[in-house]
Formats: sequence, structure tokens, C-alpha cells
Amino acid sequence: MRQDFFQAFAGSPRRAEIKKWLIVAGMILFCVLRVNAQTNKPNASGYAPVNGIKVYYEVYGEGKPVILLHGAFYTINLNWSQLIPELSKTRKVIAIEMQGHGHTPYSDRKLEIKTLAKDVEGVMDYLKIDSADVTGYSMGGSVAYQFAVQSPKRLRKLVIISSTYKSDGWLPIVTGAFDNFKPELFENTPIKTEYDAVAPDKNNWKKFMTQMIAFAGVKFNVGDSNIAKISAPVLIICGDNDGTNKIELMKTYQLLGGGVAADLQPMPKSQLAIVPSQSHVSLMMQTKVILDYMNNFLK
Repeated sequence: MRQDFFQAFAGSPRRAEIKKWLIVAGMILFCVLRVNAQTNKPNASGYAPVNGIKVYYEVYGEGKPVILLHGAFYTINLNWSQLIPELSKTRKVIAIEMQGHGHTPYSDRKLEIKTLAKDVEGVMDYLKIDSADVTGYSMGGSVAYQFAVQSPKRLRKLVIISSTYKSDGWLPIVTGAFDNFKPELFENTPIKTEYDAVAPDKNNWKKFMTQMIAFAGVKFNVGDSNIAKISAPVLIICGDNDGTNKIELMKTYQLLGGGVAADLQPMPKSQLAIVPSQSHVSLMMQTKVILDYMNNFLK
């Protein structure tokens, strides 16, 4: 039936609109399952003044620090509510809300991967954290890759969840998905409800959405040569059907030293995990799977 559905709209002028609604529907499902799921309260929270804006952060638990970077349009609660309670049992978790997201105020500052990565370092400076493990999902993963390149001395280990360091790392259907997207698509969704609940000024909703949609349409590339220079161990976690281009994914893993015959040469320090039967959205719902991979890698 699913195949018949997509075949029915192949070549149809409505196909692009349906693709947009499917993306939004997937994000909504993720959010519905995440809203109010987090029961523990942060040890500390506040705003770090960095690079002309104020970035909101929350701190949980004690131990070696791990920084969490959320996906596009999400908040700490929507993205990490299931993972934080478990991860903070053994780690100091610092979750950040990036420019315009959640509690972090909207800003007219140009939205760029490089600037967002600088913001991460700025928050670390503010919290007096010399170095940390960094985990990023989707857009947050792209920022995490950039952080690894810009601030290598501040990084211990890197965890990338369903993300890429360049636009071409996604399948074409994903890169074209935000063409002609409108903020109205997100009205009456948990994403809008969460924004209204925590944003300092909810009147900035349309400006934020317009900024984010434009940002999503800009091609980016951290650079193959830069990725190859990352010295920190990297764990990449992807769903087998999460929209990442698996040919490009394998090239990425090879740039990081992976994809070898480990019976004949040393095992690489970086790791690749492809979780079966998972999409971009559903992968982030697999809390136990992700937690097990992260705990084994970060120990």
C-alpha cells in the first residue's frame, strides 16, 4: 500500500506538497512522543552571552561533560527528553538550544554552521569547560562536525546521529524537501506549542521559521580535507533509511579512518553503526539503542 501511495503521486503536481506534509508529520510524531517526557530537572540552567546573542543551556548530572546539540526546529525537551535522564546518571550533560530555538532568543544575526559552532565553544568558555564529548543530531550533527574542525583542542569524542557534514551527504529528496516551505505548515503542531511555551518572545515565531527555512535551503560543506583531519574518535549512528546518502556516508567513515579490513590491520578508533529499519525521525526514538552505543563509545 505504501508503494502504491508514492507511485500514485509520482509526477503529480501535488507530490512536492505531500512530501512536505510527510516531513512535518514525521516531526510531529516525534514531538508528540517527546513532549513532557523528561521528568528530571536540571542542576543548573541559564544564558551564556556569546557572539552577540544569549544561548540557553541546561546542565544535568555529574561526571565527564557531554554536550548535546539538537536538530532543526527542536528544543532540548523535544530532542533529548528520553536520553538525558539516562545519560546524566553517569555524565555531566550540557544541553544547548541554538540560535532562535526554544529559550534562546530570536536574532537577526546570520544563521551559519560556523557561527553556531563558535557559539558552542562560547558556552564552554562561559561554563569553564576545557574539553568535552559532543553529540549532535541532524542539524546539530552538522554543527558538531564544524565544531570538531574549528575547535579540535576542545573536543574529546564526537557522536553524530543521522547527520552529515555537507548538503550532498543527504539524498536529493531530502535536500529538496524544504523548497518553498512555508511557516504555516508548522501551525497547530507540537513544535509551535513548544515554541510558544518557552520562547522569550513568541511573536518572533514567523521570523524564526522564515530564517530556519532559508537556512535549510543553503548548501554547506565543512570539507572533505577538514573531516580527514579530525583526530578525535567519531561515532556515527545512522538509520538504514534515514535520508543520508549511504555512499557518501561510507566515504565519510573512510575519511575518519574506518572501512578497513580489521582482521588484517588495526581496528579504527572511529565507529559506524547503521540501525536497521529506521528513518531519520524514528532513529531518535530508539533511546536504548543510542544510549548503548554512546555509553560503549564514550567510556
